[in-house]
Amino acid sequence: MELFKGGVTAPQGFLASGVHADIKGKGGTKKDVAVLFSKVPCAAAGVYTTNKVQAAPVVLTRARTDRGELQAVVINSGNANACTGEQGLKDAALMAEWTAKALGLEPEAVGVASTGVIGVTLPMDRMKAGIAKAAVAVSPEGGQDAAEAIMTTDLVDKQCAVSLDLGGATVTLGAMAKGSGMIHPNMATMLAFVTTDAAVEPTALAVALKEATARSFNMITVDGDTSTNDMLVVLANGMAKNPPVVLGSALYDKFAAALEAVLIHLAKEVARDGEGATKLLEMRVKGAPTVDDARKAAKAVCGSALVKAALFGEDANWGRVLCALGYSGAGFDPAKVDLWLGDLLMMKAGAPVAFSEEAAAVILKEKTVVFTADLHSGTAEATAWGCDLTYDYVKINGSYRT
Repeated sequence: MELFKGGVTAPQGFLASGVHADIKGKGGTKKDVAVLFSKVPCAAAGVYTTNKVQAAPVVLTRARTDRGELQAVVINSGNANACTGEQGLKDAALMAEWTAKALGLEPEAVGVASTGVIGVTLPMDRMKAGIAKAAVAVSPEGGQDAAEAIMTTDLVDKQCAVSLDLGGATVTLGAMAKGSGMIHPNMATMLAFVTTDAAVEPTALAVALKEATARSFNMITVDGDTSTNDMLVVLANGMAKNPPVVLGSALYDKFAAALEAVLIHLAKEVARDGEGATKLLEMRVKGAPTVDDARKAAKAVCGSALVKAALFGEDANWGRVLCALGYSGAGFDPAKVDLWLGDLLMMKAGAPVAFSEEAAAVILKEKTVVFTADLHSGTAEATAWGCDLTYDYVKINGSYRT
Protein backbone atom coordinates (compact mmCIF):
# COMPACT_ATOMS: atom_id res chain seq x y z
CA MET A 1 0.00 0.00 0.00
CA GLU A 2 1.81 3.09 -1.27
CA LEU A 3 0.61 6.67 -1.36
CA PHE A 4 0.49 8.26 -4.78
CA LYS A 5 -0.15 11.70 -6.25
CA GLY A 6 -3.86 12.37 -6.24
CA GLY A 7 -6.60 14.06 -4.32
CA VAL A 8 -10.30 13.96 -3.53
CA THR A 9 -11.33 13.03 -7.07
CA ALA A 10 -9.04 9.99 -7.24
CA PRO A 11 -11.79 7.58 -6.02
CA GLN A 12 -14.66 6.65 -8.34
CA GLY A 13 -17.68 8.92 -8.45
CA PHE A 14 -16.22 12.07 -6.87
CA LEU A 15 -16.15 15.45 -8.60
CA ALA A 16 -14.71 18.72 -7.35
CA SER A 17 -14.00 22.30 -8.32
CA GLY A 18 -12.29 25.42 -7.05
CA VAL A 19 -13.05 28.95 -8.27
CA HIS A 20 -12.26 32.58 -7.53
CA ALA A 21 -15.12 34.45 -5.83
CA ASP A 22 -13.13 37.27 -4.18
CA ILE A 23 -14.39 36.37 -0.69
CA LYS A 24 -11.96 38.84 0.94
CA GLY A 25 -12.98 41.60 -1.46
CA LYS A 26 -9.41 42.43 -2.45
CA GLY A 27 -9.46 41.37 -6.05
CA GLY A 28 -6.78 39.07 -7.38
CA THR A 29 -7.26 35.63 -8.84
CA LYS A 30 -6.83 33.25 -5.88
CA LYS A 31 -9.38 30.45 -5.82
CA ASP A 32 -11.47 30.64 -2.64
CA VAL A 33 -14.64 28.59 -3.09
CA ALA A 34 -14.60 24.82 -3.59
CA VAL A 35 -17.30 22.21 -4.03
CA LEU A 36 -16.80 18.49 -3.42
CA PHE A 37 -19.58 16.23 -4.78
CA SER A 38 -20.30 12.51 -5.00
CA LYS A 39 -22.52 11.10 -7.73
CA VAL A 40 -24.27 8.98 -5.10
CA PRO A 41 -25.00 9.45 -1.37
CA CYS A 42 -22.10 8.71 0.99
CA ALA A 43 -21.60 7.33 4.44
CA ALA A 44 -20.05 10.27 6.30
CA ALA A 45 -18.10 10.89 9.49
CA GLY A 46 -16.33 13.89 10.93
CA VAL A 47 -14.15 15.14 13.75
CA TYR A 48 -14.09 18.76 14.79
CA THR A 49 -12.33 21.40 16.87
CA THR A 50 -12.33 21.06 20.65
CA ASN A 51 -12.31 24.84 21.05
CA LYS A 52 -15.41 26.02 22.96
CA VAL A 53 -15.69 28.81 20.41
CA GLN A 54 -16.87 27.01 17.29
CA ALA A 55 -17.54 28.51 13.89
CA ALA A 56 -20.99 28.27 12.31
CA PRO A 57 -19.87 25.73 9.65
CA VAL A 58 -18.60 23.42 12.40
CA VAL A 59 -21.94 23.54 14.21
CA LEU A 60 -23.89 22.85 11.02
CA THR A 61 -21.68 20.11 9.58
CA ARG A 62 -21.24 18.27 12.88
CA ALA A 63 -25.03 17.87 13.12
CA ARG A 64 -25.15 16.48 9.60
CA THR A 65 -22.28 14.02 9.88
CA ASP A 66 -23.77 12.79 13.17
CA ARG A 67 -26.56 11.37 11.00
CA GLY A 68 -23.94 9.44 9.03
CA GLU A 69 -24.70 10.66 5.50
CA LEU A 70 -23.62 13.46 3.14
CA GLN A 71 -23.23 13.85 -0.60
CA ALA A 72 -21.43 17.16 -0.99
CA VAL A 73 -19.39 19.76 0.86
CA VAL A 74 -19.00 23.46 0.03
CA ILE A 75 -15.84 25.12 1.32
CA ASN A 76 -14.52 28.67 1.33
CA SER A 77 -11.26 30.29 2.34
CA GLY A 78 -10.67 33.93 3.23
CA ASN A 79 -13.40 34.14 5.88
CA ALA A 80 -13.88 31.74 8.82
CA ASN A 81 -17.53 32.64 9.52
CA ALA A 82 -16.57 32.32 13.19
CA CYS A 83 -17.78 34.52 16.06
CA THR A 84 -20.51 35.83 13.77
CA GLY A 85 -23.54 34.96 15.93
CA GLU A 86 -26.95 34.02 14.53
CA GLN A 87 -26.11 35.66 11.21
CA GLY A 88 -23.20 33.25 10.79
CA LEU A 89 -25.44 30.24 11.35
CA LYS A 90 -27.95 31.56 8.81
CA ASP A 91 -25.20 32.21 6.30
CA ALA A 92 -23.74 28.70 6.69
CA ALA A 93 -27.20 27.23 6.14
CA LEU A 94 -27.63 29.39 3.03
CA MET A 95 -24.32 28.14 1.65
CA ALA A 96 -25.63 24.58 1.97
CA GLU A 97 -28.99 25.49 0.43
CA TRP A 98 -27.44 27.21 -2.58
CA THR A 99 -25.05 24.31 -3.16
CA ALA A 100 -27.82 21.73 -2.79
CA LYS A 101 -30.06 23.52 -5.28
CA ALA A 102 -27.27 23.77 -7.83
CA LEU A 103 -26.45 20.06 -7.49
CA GLY A 104 -30.01 18.76 -7.23
CA LEU A 105 -29.72 17.68 -3.59
CA GLU A 106 -31.52 18.28 -0.32
CA PRO A 107 -29.75 20.88 1.89
CA GLU A 108 -29.17 18.28 4.62
CA ALA A 109 -26.95 16.36 2.19
CA VAL A 110 -24.44 19.22 2.05
CA GLY A 111 -21.72 19.99 4.59
CA VAL A 112 -20.15 23.42 4.94
CA ALA A 113 -16.57 24.39 5.84
CA SER A 114 -14.87 27.78 6.12
CA THR A 115 -11.41 29.07 6.94
CA GLY A 116 -9.87 32.50 7.18
CA VAL A 117 -10.34 35.66 9.23
CA ILE A 118 -12.44 35.34 12.43
CA GLY A 119 -15.15 37.81 13.40
CA VAL A 120 -16.20 39.01 9.96
CA THR A 121 -19.55 38.11 8.38
CA LEU A 122 -19.50 36.43 5.01
CA PRO A 123 -20.00 38.51 1.84
CA MET A 124 -23.05 36.55 0.79
CA ASP A 125 -23.47 38.20 -2.61
CA ARG A 126 -19.99 37.10 -3.65
CA MET A 127 -20.49 33.76 -1.92
CA LYS A 128 -23.68 33.03 -3.85
CA ALA A 129 -22.02 33.82 -7.16
CA GLY A 130 -18.99 31.74 -6.24
CA ILE A 131 -21.06 28.72 -5.27
CA ALA A 132 -23.02 28.89 -8.51
CA LYS A 133 -19.76 29.05 -10.46
CA ALA A 134 -18.16 26.21 -8.50
CA ALA A 135 -21.20 23.90 -8.72
CA VAL A 136 -21.22 24.15 -12.51
CA ALA A 137 -17.48 23.49 -12.66
CA VAL A 138 -17.31 20.20 -10.70
CA SER A 139 -15.44 17.50 -12.60
CA PRO A 140 -13.23 14.44 -12.08
CA GLU A 141 -10.27 16.72 -12.84
CA GLY A 142 -11.23 19.36 -10.28
CA GLY A 143 -9.36 18.01 -7.27
CA GLN A 144 -6.34 20.25 -7.78
CA ASP A 145 -8.49 23.38 -8.06
CA ALA A 146 -10.35 22.43 -4.88
CA ALA A 147 -7.09 21.88 -2.98
CA GLU A 148 -5.89 25.33 -4.03
CA ALA A 149 -9.21 27.00 -3.15
CA ILE A 150 -9.11 25.93 0.50
CA MET A 151 -5.60 27.33 1.15
CA THR A 152 -4.99 30.44 3.27
CA THR A 153 -1.39 31.06 4.37
CA ASP A 154 -0.38 27.63 3.08
CA LEU A 155 2.59 27.73 0.76
CA VAL A 156 1.73 24.42 -0.90
CA ASP A 157 -1.41 22.38 -1.44
CA LYS A 158 -1.66 19.13 0.49
CA GLN A 159 -3.06 16.06 -1.29
CA CYS A 160 -2.50 12.33 -1.50
CA ALA A 161 -4.23 9.09 -2.45
CA VAL A 162 -3.86 5.36 -1.91
CA SER A 163 -5.37 2.24 -3.47
CA LEU A 164 -5.69 -1.20 -1.94
CA ASP A 165 -7.47 -4.51 -2.36
CA LEU A 166 -10.48 -4.81 -0.10
CA GLY A 167 -12.29 -8.14 -0.34
CA GLY A 168 -11.36 -8.61 -3.99
CA ALA A 169 -12.21 -5.07 -5.06
CA THR A 170 -9.75 -2.27 -5.66
CA VAL A 171 -10.70 0.72 -3.53
CA THR A 172 -9.13 4.17 -3.45
CA LEU A 173 -8.89 6.85 -0.80
CA GLY A 174 -8.14 10.43 -1.84
CA ALA A 175 -7.60 13.43 0.39
CA MET A 176 -6.82 17.12 0.63
CA ALA A 177 -6.06 19.38 3.57
CA LYS A 178 -5.19 22.96 4.38
CA GLY A 179 -3.33 24.18 7.39
CA SER A 180 -0.30 26.29 8.18
CA GLY A 181 -0.94 28.37 11.30
CA MET A 182 -3.19 28.21 14.37
CA ILE A 183 -2.24 24.53 14.55
CA HIS A 184 -2.39 22.59 17.80
CA PRO A 185 -3.35 19.07 18.91
CA ASN A 186 -7.01 18.22 19.33
CA MET A 187 -7.31 19.06 15.71
CA ALA A 188 -5.29 21.70 14.11
CA THR A 189 -6.31 24.81 12.21
CA MET A 190 -7.12 22.84 9.34
CA LEU A 191 -9.71 21.65 7.01
CA ALA A 192 -9.27 18.13 5.68
CA PHE A 193 -11.45 15.99 3.45
CA VAL A 194 -11.06 12.32 2.63
CA THR A 195 -13.05 10.58 -0.08
CA THR A 196 -13.24 6.88 -0.81
CA ASP A 197 -15.17 4.64 -3.14
CA ALA A 198 -15.10 1.89 -0.51
CA ALA A 199 -18.36 0.68 0.99
CA VAL A 200 -18.01 1.39 4.72
CA GLU A 201 -20.72 1.08 7.35
CA PRO A 202 -21.16 4.55 8.98
CA THR A 203 -20.30 3.42 12.50
CA ALA A 204 -17.14 1.72 11.26
CA LEU A 205 -16.22 4.88 9.35
CA ALA A 206 -16.67 7.05 12.44
CA VAL A 207 -14.58 4.76 14.64
CA ALA A 208 -11.79 4.41 12.09
CA LEU A 209 -11.68 8.19 11.67
CA LYS A 210 -11.51 8.85 15.40
CA GLU A 211 -8.72 6.33 15.91
CA ALA A 212 -6.69 7.54 12.94
CA THR A 213 -7.08 11.20 13.93
CA ALA A 214 -5.69 10.43 17.38
CA ARG A 215 -2.46 9.23 15.77
CA SER A 216 -2.23 11.87 13.06
CA PHE A 217 -3.80 15.33 13.22
CA ASN A 218 -4.04 15.26 17.00
CA MET A 219 -0.28 14.73 17.14
CA ILE A 220 0.82 17.90 15.35
CA THR A 221 1.38 21.44 16.53
CA VAL A 222 2.71 24.62 14.97
CA ASP A 223 1.94 27.38 17.45
CA GLY A 224 -0.21 26.06 20.30
CA ASP A 225 -3.44 27.68 19.09
CA THR A 226 -6.48 25.44 18.62
CA SER A 227 -8.70 26.87 15.90
CA THR A 228 -12.41 27.65 15.90
CA ASN A 229 -12.89 25.99 12.50
CA ASP A 230 -11.09 22.63 12.55
CA MET A 231 -12.89 20.02 10.53
CA LEU A 232 -12.02 16.62 9.09
CA VAL A 233 -14.74 14.92 7.08
CA VAL A 234 -14.66 11.50 5.39
CA LEU A 235 -17.09 10.50 2.65
CA ALA A 236 -17.47 6.88 1.46
CA ASN A 237 -19.71 6.32 -1.58
CA GLY A 238 -19.36 2.53 -1.99
CA MET A 239 -18.89 2.65 -5.77
CA ALA A 240 -15.98 0.18 -5.63
CA LYS A 241 -18.57 -2.46 -4.63
CA ASN A 242 -16.35 -4.16 -2.07
CA PRO A 243 -17.93 -6.24 0.71
CA PRO A 244 -19.03 -3.58 3.23
CA VAL A 245 -16.46 -2.70 5.86
CA VAL A 246 -17.84 -3.34 9.34
CA LEU A 247 -16.30 -3.12 12.80
CA GLY A 248 -14.32 -6.12 13.97
CA SER A 249 -13.58 -7.52 10.51
CA ALA A 250 -10.29 -8.04 8.68
CA LEU A 251 -11.53 -5.60 6.04
CA TYR A 252 -11.98 -2.98 8.74
CA ASP A 253 -8.35 -3.37 9.83
CA LYS A 254 -7.12 -2.92 6.24
CA PHE A 255 -9.33 0.10 5.61
CA ALA A 256 -8.41 1.70 8.94
CA ALA A 257 -4.69 1.25 8.18
CA ALA A 258 -5.12 2.94 4.79
CA LEU A 259 -7.06 5.82 6.33
CA GLU A 260 -4.40 6.28 9.00
CA ALA A 261 -1.63 6.30 6.39
CA VAL A 262 -3.41 9.05 4.45
CA LEU A 263 -4.04 11.16 7.56
CA ILE A 264 -0.48 10.83 8.88
CA HIS A 265 0.87 11.92 5.50
CA LEU A 266 -1.38 14.98 5.45
CA ALA A 267 -0.68 15.81 9.11
CA LYS A 268 3.06 15.82 8.48
CA GLU A 269 2.57 18.03 5.43
CA VAL A 270 0.58 20.50 7.54
CA ALA A 271 3.32 20.60 10.18
CA ARG A 272 6.03 20.92 7.53
CA ASP A 273 4.17 23.89 6.02
CA GLY A 274 3.78 25.69 9.35
CA GLU A 275 3.74 29.45 8.93
CA GLY A 276 7.30 30.58 8.33
CA ALA A 277 8.67 27.09 8.97
CA THR A 278 11.90 25.82 7.48
CA LYS A 279 12.05 22.40 9.17
CA LEU A 280 9.76 19.54 10.19
CA LEU A 281 10.30 18.36 13.78
CA GLU A 282 9.50 14.71 14.52
CA MET A 283 9.50 13.62 18.17
CA ARG A 284 9.41 9.89 18.84
CA VAL A 285 8.75 8.67 22.36
CA LYS A 286 9.02 5.01 23.35
CA GLY A 287 9.19 3.10 26.60
CA ALA A 288 6.32 5.11 28.14
CA PRO A 289 3.97 3.67 30.79
CA THR A 290 0.86 4.28 28.63
CA VAL A 291 -0.02 5.58 25.18
CA ASP A 292 -1.43 8.68 26.83
CA ASP A 293 1.93 9.30 28.55
CA ALA A 294 3.77 8.82 25.27
CA ARG A 295 1.47 11.24 23.45
CA LYS A 296 1.75 13.89 26.16
CA ALA A 297 5.53 13.68 26.11
CA ALA A 298 5.86 13.82 22.33
CA LYS A 299 3.41 16.70 21.93
CA ALA A 300 5.05 18.74 24.69
CA VAL A 301 8.38 18.68 22.88
CA CYS A 302 6.85 19.65 19.54
CA GLY A 303 4.95 22.47 21.22
CA SER A 304 7.92 23.94 23.09
CA ALA A 305 8.79 27.42 21.82
CA LEU A 306 12.34 26.91 23.09
CA VAL A 307 12.79 23.62 21.25
CA LYS A 308 11.31 25.13 18.10
CA ALA A 309 13.59 28.18 18.30
CA ALA A 310 16.65 25.97 18.84
CA LEU A 311 15.65 23.95 15.80
CA PHE A 312 15.48 27.12 13.71
CA GLY A 313 18.90 28.17 14.98
CA GLU A 314 20.28 24.67 14.36
CA ASP A 315 21.43 24.55 17.98
CA ALA A 316 21.81 21.08 19.54
CA ASN A 317 20.29 22.32 22.82
CA TRP A 318 18.93 18.93 23.85
CA GLY A 319 18.26 20.10 27.43
CA ARG A 320 15.19 21.89 26.11
CA VAL A 321 13.80 18.56 24.96
CA LEU A 322 14.26 17.07 28.43
CA CYS A 323 12.68 20.15 29.97
CA ALA A 324 9.56 19.72 27.80
CA LEU A 325 9.35 16.03 28.63
CA GLY A 326 9.49 16.94 32.30
CA TYR A 327 6.52 19.31 32.26
CA SER A 328 4.47 17.25 29.82
CA GLY A 329 2.59 15.40 32.56
CA ALA A 330 3.87 12.05 31.33
CA GLY A 331 4.92 9.51 33.94
CA PHE A 332 8.60 8.53 33.83
CA ASP A 333 11.83 8.53 35.81
CA PRO A 334 14.26 11.17 34.45
CA ALA A 335 17.18 9.04 35.62
CA LYS A 336 16.25 6.36 33.06
CA VAL A 337 15.85 8.47 29.94
CA ASP A 338 17.92 7.99 26.78
CA LEU A 339 17.78 10.68 24.08
CA TRP A 340 18.93 10.76 20.45
CA LEU A 341 19.16 13.49 17.85
CA GLY A 342 18.80 11.49 14.66
CA ASP A 343 21.14 8.53 15.29
CA LEU A 344 23.36 10.58 17.61
CA LEU A 345 23.08 9.58 21.29
CA MET A 346 23.02 12.69 23.48
CA MET A 347 21.85 11.35 26.85
CA LYS A 348 22.07 7.92 28.47
CA ALA A 349 20.24 6.92 31.64
CA GLY A 350 19.56 10.53 32.54
CA ALA A 351 23.15 11.71 32.12
CA PRO A 352 24.80 13.60 29.23
CA VAL A 353 26.92 11.74 26.69
CA ALA A 354 29.81 13.31 24.85
CA PHE A 355 28.81 13.88 21.22
CA SER A 356 30.21 15.54 18.13
CA GLU A 357 28.88 19.08 17.67
CA GLU A 358 29.89 18.79 14.02
CA ALA A 359 27.78 15.64 13.56
CA ALA A 360 24.85 17.32 15.35
CA ALA A 361 25.15 20.35 13.05
CA VAL A 362 24.88 18.13 10.00
CA ILE A 363 21.68 16.52 11.33
CA LEU A 364 20.17 19.88 12.26
CA LYS A 365 20.61 21.19 8.71
CA GLU A 366 18.22 18.57 7.37
CA LYS A 367 14.67 19.54 6.41
CA THR A 368 13.34 16.86 8.78
CA VAL A 369 14.89 16.60 12.24
CA VAL A 370 14.06 13.62 14.45
CA PHE A 371 14.48 13.35 18.22
CA THR A 372 13.89 10.02 19.96
CA ALA A 373 13.41 9.58 23.70
CA ASP A 374 13.30 6.17 25.37
CA LEU A 375 11.74 6.65 28.80
CA HIS A 376 12.44 3.05 29.89
CA SER A 377 9.22 3.15 31.92
CA GLY A 378 6.95 0.87 29.90
CA THR A 379 6.19 -0.35 26.39
CA ALA A 380 3.96 2.40 24.94
CA GLU A 381 5.10 4.71 22.17
CA ALA A 382 3.89 7.69 20.12
CA THR A 383 5.13 10.17 17.54
CA ALA A 384 4.31 13.86 17.22
CA TRP A 385 5.20 16.42 14.57
CA GLY A 386 5.84 20.14 14.63
CA CYS A 387 8.10 22.72 13.04
CA ASP A 388 10.65 25.35 13.89
CA LEU A 389 9.76 28.85 15.10
CA THR A 390 11.07 31.50 12.74
CA TYR A 391 11.07 35.26 12.30
CA ASP A 392 8.60 34.85 9.45
CA TYR A 393 5.97 33.36 11.77
CA VAL A 394 5.70 36.73 13.53
CA LYS A 395 5.69 38.62 10.22
CA ILE A 396 2.86 36.49 8.83
CA ASN A 397 0.69 36.70 11.92
CA GLY A 398 1.44 40.33 12.66
CA SER A 399 -0.39 41.33 9.49
CA TYR A 400 -2.78 38.42 8.91
CA ARG A 401 -5.89 40.56 8.38
CA THR A 402 -4.14 42.92 6.00
